[in-house]
Amino acid sequence: MKKKAIEKIPYLTLPACYPDGEVLYIGRTAWHNIGHERHIILEVYENRKDCLQVPVVRYAATKKDWGVYDTEDGTWSGRKIDSNIWGYGMCWYDERLDRHETYSDMPKRNRLYSEDDLSRIKKYFKDIKIWNDERWWGYFTGNEEKIKNAARCRKDERRRGRLEERNKNTPKLDEKALLDWAEDHIFHRGHYLYYKKRGRRADLCCSACGGTYSGKWKAGESYESQFEHYIQEPREGLMGSCILCGEHGIYKPQGKARRDYRMRGHAFLADRYLEKGVVLRYIELGKEWILEEICGEKGLEMHGAYEKTDGIEIARTYFRPGKKQQTDFHKHDPYIGKDFWDDCNLYGMNNINISDAPVHPVSFENMKGTFLQYSALKEYASAKGELNAKEYLERYIDFPQIEMLVKMKLYQVVAQMVRGYCGIIADPMAHRPDRFLGIRKDKVKFLMEEQGNIGILNILKKEKSLGQYWTGRQVRELAEMNADNKNLGMALQVMSIQKLLNNVKRYAGCDFGTGCSTAESRLRATADTYFDYLHMRNSLGYDMNNTVYQRPRDIDAAHDAMMAELNKEKMDERLRVAAEKFPDIKKNYRKLRKRFFYEDDTFLIRPARSAEEIVTEGQVLHHCVGGDNYLDKHNRGYSYILMLRFKEMPEIPYITVEIDDTDRIVQWYGKHDKKPDRENMQKWLDIYVTRLRAGRIGIKEKTEKEAMEQMLMAAV
Repeated sequence: MKKKAIEKIPYLTLPACYPDGEVLYIGRTAWHNIGHERHIILEVYENRKDCLQVPVVRYAATKKDWGVYDTEDGTWSGRKIDSNIWGYGMCWYDERLDRHETYSDMPKRNRLYSEDDLSRIKKYFKDIKIWNDERWWGYFTGNEEKIKNAARCRKDERRRGRLEERNKNTPKLDEKALLDWAEDHIFHRGHYLYYKKRGRRADLCCSACGGTYSGKWKAGESYESQFEHYIQEPREGLMGSCILCGEHGIYKPQGKARRDYRMRGHAFLADRYLEKGVVLRYIELGKEWILEEICGEKGLEMHGAYEKTDGIEIARTYFRPGKKQQTDFHKHDPYIGKDFWDDCNLYGMNNINISDAPVHPVSFENMKGTFLQYSALKEYASAKGELNAKEYLERYIDFPQIEMLVKMKLYQVVAQMVRGYCGIIADPMAHRPDRFLGIRKDKVKFLMEEQGNIGILNILKKEKSLGQYWTGRQVRELAEMNADNKNLGMALQVMSIQKLLNNVKRYAGCDFGTGCSTAESRLRATADTYFDYLHMRNSLGYDMNNTVYQRPRDIDAAHDAMMAELNKEKMDERLRVAAEKFPDIKKNYRKLRKRFFYEDDTFLIRPARSAEEIVTEGQVLHHCVGGDNYLDKHNRGYSYILMLRFKEMPEIPYITVEIDDTDRIVQWYGKHDKKPDRENMQKWLDIYVTRLRAGRIGIKEKTEKEAMEQMLMAAV
C-alpha cells in the first residue's frame, strides 16, 4: 500500500451534518486507483458543524492490505476497524460513547452519509456477506479477516515447507547401534532372576536367556537329595547368576513381577546436517522386563522371560551457521492414530522438556567438519557425564569462549553459563579468560585449581573491582563467608582483609574450611551480623578507625545496641503498640512452651514470649515476621511463631518458624529470608514435627547405657 500517495488525496469533506442527534460519526467512501490497484477510501467525520472539512481518520483498504491514517497525528497504523475497548463499533468512535452503550445501539451512532456509500462498499466487497447492512463496517472486518487468514496460510505453508526440508535432509538413525549402546551405558545390561521358593527348593527364570530351572538351596535329609543340584538361596534385591547362561541378575520374587517393569532413560545424539550444520537428537530410551506365566498344577508357574529395549526420537534441534536454531518435536495425533513432526512444542503440562542426559560417543565423530567441531562438547560431556547438550551448543554459539573455559577445566563456570546465568561474564567480547570473567590475570591458575568454583569466582571478581590482592586462603575464606562488594568495600576502609576474617572467625566460634555445613552457616550468619553492625555504627557517625568500635566483645549485643540506637524512637513505639494490640501472646506463653519447647545437643526451639519479641525477631533477622498479620495469627491461635536458636546462644535469633494449629510447619526462614544450612535444618525440623505429633516433645530419649542399666535393675 502506497501510503504517501494516499495522504496526498484531497479529503472528501462532509456537505452537512446528520440531522439525527443520536449519530456521533458519519462515514464517506470513494474509489481511487493507486499504483494500478483499486483502493476503497473510508473517511470518518464527527457529526459536528466544525468537523466537516477534516475527518477524524482515513481508512484505506485493498483486497490484500489495509491501513488507518490518523489525521491529527499524521501516523499510520494497522488497527482493525472494530478494535475499540468495548468491542463494539470502530476504534476511533470511543470518545463520545457512554460506557453503558450496548451492542444494538452502535448502528445508531455510526452511519454512512448516503446509500451510495453503502452500495460502493458492497460492490467493492462483493465476495463478503454480512447479515445486517446497518452494521456496514462488517464488510471491512470481513476483508481484514480474509487478508489475515491468507497471510496465516502462506506463513503455515512456508513453515511446512521448511519442516519437510529438515525431515528430508536429516540422516537416518542407526537404531541397532543406539540400542546396543543404551543397553551398556543407560541400562548397564541389567537382568532379573525371577524365583519362587518351595520349601528348600526354588524355581527360577532368567530374563537374559529366558530359561527356567529348579534347584535346592538347602540340603535335604534323604539319600537322593545329595544328588540334587545346589543353587544360591534367592533373596530379593541380591545379585545372583543364571546357571544356564551365566549372566548376573537381581533376584525378584515371582509375585512381584506379574506386572511388566519398564525403565526409561534419555540420550543425545548429534548428526551432520547438510554441509556444515548439525542436528542434535534427543532420544527417549526404554527397557522392559517381562515374565511369562502359565497355569500349572501348583498355580501360576514361570514359563519364560524376555527383555525388550526400544527408543524413539522426541526432539531434534537444528544448528546451521549464521541461522537461528530450530527445535522440532515428535508428536502423536490420537484422532488419526499417527505420529508426526512439528516445529512447535506442546502447551501446559504436556510440554516436552529436554533435560540432562549422556551424549552418544558417535556424536563427536559426526560433528567433525561442522561449524561446531571445536565446541569442546566431548571434553565437557566426559567431565559432567550428563548434560543438556542443546543448551550447551546454544550457549557456545553465543559465547565461543566456552571452548576455552572447558579446556581450562572451569566446569562450574561453564555449568552456570549453560543454565543461562551469564551475568558472571564481565566482557563477552574478550578472548582472554581473565578479561572474559573479570578477574586478575595471575588468579586464572588458582581458579583452574578450584575447577571454576562460582563462590571463588565471585570473590576474585570482587578482588579486582576493589583493587585488592588476596591470597588463596583468604579468597577461600571470603567465598565461605559469601561477602558482597558493598560490605567488603566498607570494611576494607577501616581494616585489612585478614583482620576482617579473624574478627568473623572469632565471633562465630568456628574455623574456616572445616567442610561442616553448620559451621559454614554460622560463619555466614556471623558475617552478615558483623557487616550490619559496621554499617549502622558508621551511619551513626562513630569513628570507625577506633579498634574498640571495630571489635566489640559481644557482636550480637553490639548489633542489637546499634539497631536500638538507630531506630530507638520508632522501635519503642512499634513495641508499645504491638504489646497493647496483641496481649494474648504473652499470656499464653507458658501453655505454648509446654506444647512446643524442645532441645537437643545443638539446638532449641520454643514459642515467642511476647509480641515485642516477635517484632524484635523480625528486625534482627530482617524478615517480615514482625508484621501485624503474623502477630494476629499467633495472638488468635491460628498459627504460632517459634524461635529456633543455637543451644549455646539461646537469646541470639537464628531461624524463625511458623507452625499452624495442626502442627504443620508453614514456613521457616533465617536472616534476610534465607534458609541457612537448608538440608540439615529441614531434617531437624522434620524430626521435630514427627516428635511433636507423636506427643514425645519433652521426653528425652534414653541412651543405650541408660536402657541397659534399667534392664539390669529390672532383672534384679
